Amino acid sequence: MPRPADPADDRGCLRLVLAVPLALLTAVAVYSCWTALTIRPSGPWDDDAYAGIVLACASSIAAAGGTVVLRLLPGVRRVLPWSWTLPALLLGTVAAMRWAASG
Repeated sequence: MPRPADPADDRGCLRLVLAVPLALLTAVAVYSCWTALTIRPSGPWDDDAYAGIVLACASSIAAAGGTVVLRLLPGVRRVLPWSWTLPALLLGTVAAMRWAASG
């Protein structure tokens, strides 16, 4: 008689499946944070550059928030540790500091 499958056996596959949206959100946070850090306004009159910095910072913070929301889902909480969200949270913090420094 076959034994029932242990639900813990699927954690490796489930971890891989759940890592995809976390990786995509982290990639968005990386690109947005890099964009926010590399934009340099020509002067105090360069409103377009300041708007680009704000947009890039906001999208990086939103992507970091998305990783936290995804991590708080009950199915994800069982499988992925908080360390998977730390890179996106760090990038969100850097983006928030850049946003505050841009005035």
